[in-house]
Amino acid sequence: MKFGYFDDLNREYVITTPKTPYPWINYLGNEAFFGLISNTSGGYCFYKDAKLRRITRFRYNSVPVDNGGRYFYINDNGDFWSHTWKPVKKELSFYECRHGLGYSKFIGERNGVNVEQTAFVPLGVNAEIHSIKVKNTSNIHKSIQLFSFVEFCLWDAHDDSTNFQRNFSTGEVEVQGSSIYHKTEYKERRNHYAFYSVNAKVDGFDTDRDSFVGLYNGFEAPDSVVNGTCKNSVASGWSPIAAHQINIDLAVGEEKTYVFVLGYVENEEEEKWESKGVINKAPAQVIMERFKSDMAVEKALLELKNYWNGLLSHYILDSTDEKLNRMVNVWNPYQCMITFNMSRSASYFESGIGRGMGFRDSNQDLLGFVHQIPERARERIIDIASTQFEDGGCYHQYQPLTKKGNNDIGSGFNDDPLWLILGTTAYIKETGDKEILDEMVPFDCDNNNTATLFHHLKVSFDHVINNVGPHGLPLIGRADWNDCLNLNCFSTTPGESFQTTENKEGGTAESVLIAGMFVFIGNEYVELCKEIGNQEEAKRAQGHIDKMKEIVLTHGCDGEWFLRAYDFYGNKIGSRENEEGKIFIEPQGFCVMGGIGIENGLAEKALDSVIERLDTEYGIVLNNPAFTKYHVEMGEISTYPQGYKENAGIFCHNNPWIACAETVLGRGDRAFEIYKKIAPAYLEEISEIHKTEPYVYSQMIAGKDAIRHGEAKNSWLTGTAAWNFITISQWILGIKPDYKGLKIDPCIPRDWEGYHIIRAYKGDRYDITIRNPHHVCKGVKQLIVDGQKIEGHIIPTFKDHQTHYVEVILG
Repeated sequence: MKFGYFDDLNREYVITTPKTPYPWINYLGNEAFFGLISNTSGGYCFYKDAKLRRITRFRYNSVPVDNGGRYFYINDNGDFWSHTWKPVKKELSFYECRHGLGYSKFIGERNGVNVEQTAFVPLGVNAEIHSIKVKNTSNIHKSIQLFSFVEFCLWDAHDDSTNFQRNFSTGEVEVQGSSIYHKTEYKERRNHYAFYSVNAKVDGFDTDRDSFVGLYNGFEAPDSVVNGTCKNSVASGWSPIAAHQINIDLAVGEEKTYVFVLGYVENEEEEKWESKGVINKAPAQVIMERFKSDMAVEKALLELKNYWNGLLSHYILDSTDEKLNRMVNVWNPYQCMITFNMSRSASYFESGIGRGMGFRDSNQDLLGFVHQIPERARERIIDIASTQFEDGGCYHQYQPLTKKGNNDIGSGFNDDPLWLILGTTAYIKETGDKEILDEMVPFDCDNNNTATLFHHLKVSFDHVINNVGPHGLPLIGRADWNDCLNLNCFSTTPGESFQTTENKEGGTAESVLIAGMFVFIGNEYVELCKEIGNQEEAKRAQGHIDKMKEIVLTHGCDGEWFLRAYDFYGNKIGSRENEEGKIFIEPQGFCVMGGIGIENGLAEKALDSVIERLDTEYGIVLNNPAFTKYHVEMGEISTYPQGYKENAGIFCHNNPWIACAETVLGRGDRAFEIYKKIAPAYLEEISEIHKTEPYVYSQMIAGKDAIRHGEAKNSWLTGTAAWNFITISQWILGIKPDYKGLKIDPCIPRDWEGYHIIRAYKGDRYDITIRNPHHVCKGVKQLIVDGQKIEGHIIPTFKDHQTHYVEVILG
């Protein structure tokens, strides 16, 4: 069943009931200030780093779910309620939530009072705007009270939730007019504060949580709201909040608008104070002044919409499949930008406390957004490479605020270095910016120890060949892409992290996946070397790639499919010899993408084995059969119940690798079938099963061994977003950036008649019409550019800032 609908014209998903199967959220912010907001206005916001600069509190894993947010209450002559349904949860005569691109709108009505909220982060501003319109739709005069509420976090989200012996004594605020300033710890080592203001005179306020809510009340019935009056409390220690009270008189049909601003300010050390003990409020007041009028808010919202219109204009598909159009044109690239901003750090599933930006994750995320905003991709590449070590290894994660490696997670994930090559080559193919290779980039963020970015790529490549095991396959280290395949861990201690415990001494476990990645990504490295004229390095690298291909064919296959790994003792994993986990999805994708097994038929057998053993109606499971007991020599993967997460769950991130591999074999029908099974727009009608948002990808869907087969978890922040956009836009629809121009190589279902794409590339626009009169899956018969027939598959780069018309005939 559906819980809303796509409004394609306005690029919004419209939720028509607050009781969705799980909170369906949106992200606010594009640059430094970010927020998560659910369809009932739950969530939180932060500046740059969800752990170290958390502005408002949120209670993860609470009962009821989605507890805490930017709440507004109406008290209508004793009848108190919220237009977003939560937190009060009184029935509304009308409810609607519209999640758009960087903004959300909520409309709720009860007893003749209509409230409309628009929430967004303006471009270049470190603040959320919440515009509240209150209208009397009844036939009588209304005298009501409007209450706002946010709960401040004490900056470090982990410390805030654990260090109560200190935190219950530190809360501090200032109140000036209609503005409430949160300044906990400001007088010592911090130079930042938060504020919450409204552009109207207030009739009361509260800054102490217990005074506003009541010690034994919840957010659903705060004491001040129930009684219709705030207490003008000032927090001193305990838990600081910000709540405004505005008394509103509304004639029949009258509407009034209020602008609430929730912001963040940093002051220079010498400009921290206005006077002794009084914070410098001038920067906050500038933001408040800017957004004091409805017109200013509308202008900023329009600028935000135009910003997204510009980003999404770089790749536009026109096909006969409206679900495909909305995924390619709106929701998939939108999610790609969100994952670029957040990596895996801040969602309703990732608390933002334990994780930063992933080395592997951020490089993969680059693939999905580099065509939209390449200048930020360039910055991200330098940031990522700066955390690398001299031997090519790297921190697994880094903190977005400091941009330094996260020691809590450490290093030793041996697939990580290769992803830097793939991210960098994707950026150069999109932009032509080879100069980035000459940038001097530090190792381990040490500016006294630098090398060119190209040298960083070289040591990334060499990290694989310098770390091989008994069969000549790459050593897995702590893990490869699958963080839960911990072949050197052997953990028997409850609660011990599989990712941070010391590797077993002399670890010899090998990864066939890294071998497949090495061949696929190594080919990209060789191509780059040739492009910059470094033929000697290209020849050297090609020799190692050719050797690795032979090793995979000799030691990395199991007759009908590719092995997954060798464990610490040299035993096969992902083999018919195994009782459980006979076949894994990952190497079947990457080995075939790298061209391994094409000539001898192994590639086709491997993908056929995926169909036979791993495929389900909701997607391809990660491994089969599922593990039914804990295998100490395999680690975390075998700790999950059958069908969940890495233990035979449908891990959506690697489903597109199989779709890409199918295009290598020219099987377009199969490639698109794989794509559709996990694309959220195609799952909207089964939302009661799928549970998570029907407009963004989730990390995992419960596999065929699970009790809740088809149920998704961990939505939004997943490499699935980037890989599916690359899969559909480049491998299936077949418009792929190349050093010499746009390569045209579709692999589509044979019953497609054709489609039309507009693609921005290196300053030009390409208006591309693809026709399939002979109903083939693959093969370009004719390529015509501006009326001239072109030999080969590559549209040359013109760099004339004009529109070029392209006709492609398949056959």
